[in-house]
Amino acid sequence: MSRHSEWILILDYGSQFTQLIARRLREFNIYCEIHPFNVSLDTISTPTPKGVILSGGPMSVNDDGAPQLQTEIFEWGVPVLGVCYGLQLLAHTEIPGSVEKAEKREYGRAHLIIDNSADLLKGIEDGSVVWMSHGDHIHELPSSYEIIGHTANADVAAVRHLENHIYGVQFHPEVAHTECGKQILENFAIEICGLSGDWTASSFIDEQIEAIRSKVGSNKVLCALSGGVDSTVVATLIHKAIGDQLECVFVDNGLLRKDEFEDVLHLYTRDLHLPVKGVDASELFLERLHGVSDPEKKRKIIGNTFIDVFEKEIGDRSDFKYLAQGTLYPDVIESVSFKGPSSTIKSHHNVGGLPEKMKLDLIEPVRELFKDEVRVVGRELGIPEHFIARHPFPGPGLGIRVLGELSKEKLDLLRDADKIFIDELKANHLYNEVWQALVVLLPVQSVGVMGDERTYEFTAAIRAVTSLDGMTADWAHLPYDFLAHVSNRIINEIKGINRVVYDISSKPPATIEWE
Repeated sequence: MSRHSEWILILDYGSQFTQLIARRLREFNIYCEIHPFNVSLDTISTPTPKGVILSGGPMSVNDDGAPQLQTEIFEWGVPVLGVCYGLQLLAHTEIPGSVEKAEKREYGRAHLIIDNSADLLKGIEDGSVVWMSHGDHIHELPSSYEIIGHTANADVAAVRHLENHIYGVQFHPEVAHTECGKQILENFAIEICGLSGDWTASSFIDEQIEAIRSKVGSNKVLCALSGGVDSTVVATLIHKAIGDQLECVFVDNGLLRKDEFEDVLHLYTRDLHLPVKGVDASELFLERLHGVSDPEKKRKIIGNTFIDVFEKEIGDRSDFKYLAQGTLYPDVIESVSFKGPSSTIKSHHNVGGLPEKMKLDLIEPVRELFKDEVRVVGRELGIPEHFIARHPFPGPGLGIRVLGELSKEKLDLLRDADKIFIDELKANHLYNEVWQALVVLLPVQSVGVMGDERTYEFTAAIRAVTSLDGMTADWAHLPYDFLAHVSNRIINEIKGINRVVYDISSKPPATIEWE
């Protein structure tokens, strides 16, 4: 990973909010990286971070096997901020036993009463809401610290070291419920650590172009385009760096949305001037998916078929040395989390087997970025807004939105229904109000009446969710009149669908996609 010269290290102790710390810092144009609490510091100390943040965590510092603090970070002489578990760890490291079970656990909203408004709490309104989540509390604060904030239930809610730039807060400044949280993190990063906040989309592009040119040299790069935002930004960035040393392949797998293959290929060639080859492999994909209804089997067949198509396209050419891939930072974080891999909900849709089978090295220029940051970079690169603002679309495409067995007839029904829904969202200025919208064709037929005739046709489920990052999502509260209009259009215009339902499930417990 090409590290920016000014950066903050976030040590992960297992909090569900750790990614949010990074996202908040990125909003101030500050580069930061998340690493597990037990990372080898030698591997990440060049250049030395300008500050360190210790995240929260689910354990008690007194538990057997609880994550510990690598005190070597203090030898860097840079500011440190402990958050929740991170604060308790600072106290526990200096005075073992200084943290104990609280008589009254504190979860949810509390009001921060400020005792000292210098540096960390500068500009914070007294009594503002903070978000607590702790069952332990500090009953003996080391004499080297002073209390700078408390709540009605927590005598120690914010602290500062008397001599060094070491701070701690018992609440979570990274969550939206903490009214002053962004200001606290900005105070730490800008005022205390002295960062300039110069990590912008423009500077990122300049750094990556230099890094790509240095790595690739005179070799050639292959990029597998999915038609999505991530791979398109990757291809555009690499093309800007090395021109026609890049070759792209965009495959029609028969599972794309209505007219998508032609529209996106047109964008690639005419607007972005990418060296791209369009390959129609739809018959091959549908042939291999025939009779398959299990969603995991679908995903694996689709992934393996992509590999076969790409291998056929490049043949025995040996001039390709690199494969470009749109890996994002959340994928990187998950792979290094000290908690270990999370349980597999569903297979990742990236073309995972390509590098090993094709003997290609990876280039992953956006692996430092979150999804929203990729969009910002895409805009900076001149990719049209109507494309950049597109909703996420799964790698297996409509293959996992036709539940059960696939057929071209079912896919065509879904394509038509999906187009009506998306077109109406755009026409009614609702498209940008939701994170993702989709239609699912259910393996359910029901009786309907059209005119004097009885019908027995499929059911379509429409789904729209609001979200910040797709990790959690709520169903979008679209107007009833709008939903009725969409339902009427789908039923009246598409022969084969006679019933439309609206999915009002949130994530969790449901996922955004149905398969």
